[in-house]
Amino acid sequence: MYYVYILKCNDNNLYTGCTNDLKDRIERHNKGHVPATKERRPVELINYIAFKDKYKAYNFETYLKSGSGRAFINKHL
Repeated sequence: MYYVYILKCNDNNLYTGCTNDLKDRIERHNKGHVPATKERRPVELINYIAFKDKYKAYNFETYLKSGSGRAFINKHL
């Protein structure tokens, strides 16, 4: 499975990512191994969506990072 996830960072901003090992990836974020969130720890998982298809997951992540995707997140979270 592939997971598109949304984190709430310590600075109250959101971070969106994609992984095939959600538990490990969240741990890596909180340990400071991910440069994009290293200075914004701790992070909290607020939502994730599971996909069987890797490409659909990465395409959805790309969408969520777009302007309309950010609007979708703000409307639904």
